[in-house]
Amino acid sequence: MPSKDVLYQVDGAIALVTLNRPKYRNAQSWPLLDALDDALDRAVRDEAVRVVLVRGAGEHFSSGHDLGTPEQRADWKARDIPEGGIQFYEAFRKYNLDYTLKWRNLPKPTIALVQGYCIFGGWMIAAAMDLVFATPDARFLAGLVEYFSLPWDIHPRKAKELVFESRFIDAEEARELGFVNRIYPPADLEREALAYARRVAENGRTALRVSKLAINKAQDIQGYSAAMEAAFADYLVMAQSGGGAFPREGERRLGAVDLALRGLRGERPGLEPR
Repeated sequence: MPSKDVLYQVDGAIALVTLNRPKYRNAQSWPLLDALDDALDRAVRDEAVRVVLVRGAGEHFSSGHDLGTPEQRADWKARDIPEGGIQFYEAFRKYNLDYTLKWRNLPKPTIALVQGYCIFGGWMIAAAMDLVFATPDARFLAGLVEYFSLPWDIHPRKAKELVFESRFIDAEEARELGFVNRIYPPADLEREALAYARRVAENGRTALRVSKLAINKAQDIQGYSAAMEAAFADYLVMAQSGGGAFPREGERRLGAVDLALRGLRGERPGLEPR
């Protein structure tokens, strides 16, 4: 079904999927995640589509999970999901693990186009894509999130450093660490991404499908998907232990995000942006 939260269009062999909540810096409500899943399914079903681009409307890719906008609260109330128990677990798992693993394994190449904030849940979506193209102003914040791909996205020692410190990295550092593939000026990002995607689309569908499958299998042989399951369980333990996985009453953002923003503003000595 069409959704105002996620826009879908096709340009030749390329599907462009846009997170469309710029008012909230594309915070990920459950309706947005449902709409994103629908859009990606639509791209998979369309035999003419060879490559999928995922981007954010406005100045930011995604500020992460929706922690309580009016739309999210209304949706939660309409679903009548309790704050605990198996019904809560199944819903929370769907939106924070199952969807992301599914998107990682989509049978077509995917590219995240990141500008501005890419925080926690934003990192999750970007990490589930095959490639990440970014603008110089992109700011990435990693942490122990539900889909904890970080030790696979970058070196484990660097992953520990970032999580322990809670700081943003810019696009150049993200590229040095291997998370970002390419950096383009904002005015060039979409054009260059489309040009790359069209070159990819020149390959046969079978070659693209099997190549992606083989690389994902190589990761899974090393334990990738099992690690995502284990880390999701660890996240729930942290949440139940009061470890900052969920915001406290009245908080606008998670404590770790607040720390990172203070560093971005130069309010934490030694954490000024590069």
